[in-house]
Amino acid sequence: MEDDSDIEDETKATPESLLPYDLWTEAALRAVVTRALDHAAKYGLPGAHHFFITFRTDQPGVEMPASLRARYPREITIVLQHQFWDLTLDTARELFSVGLSFGGVPSRVTVPFAAITAFADPAVQFGLQFQVADPPPVASEESAEPPPAAEDVAETPQIVQLSAFRKRTKEAKE
Repeated sequence: MEDDSDIEDETKATPESLLPYDLWTEAALRAVVTRALDHAAKYGLPGAHHFFITFRTDQPGVEMPASLRARYPREITIVLQHQFWDLTLDTARELFSVGLSFGGVPSRVTVPFAAITAFADPAVQFGLQFQVADPPPVASEESAEPPPAAEDVAETPQIVQLSAFRKRTKEAKE
């Protein structure tokens, strides 16, 4: 006869999924960002809506002025509110470009959606966070070691923090 502790242990164990739900969920949430940017590109931002977009500047495909990259070598947050222009999306290449001023200097940044680590619209207390893997190390002339084979590298789990975009109650804010 089994004792109750054996039954509890069996029910607590979560089976390993053979379906990539975590990747599907992250892709679906990134689609929300794409749709929000597409709407803003076509119609502008209605009312008090504005976007905070945080992205990894060290990711492949990120284009920005060298002076800005020197100041923000790993991550930067841009704000799309009143002073941005030429917001365009390239869904085939999975990226967006936008004109912004940094210190009064007009600049253009191009950001692959995969480089985005956070998206928020504070006007409605909405936000999403994404995990972005570190870019592969750049091989230097001094390094004679080849990069590890793909099968030797452990896959980084993709974690979406749902609590970041849940509406909080008044008591929780205080």
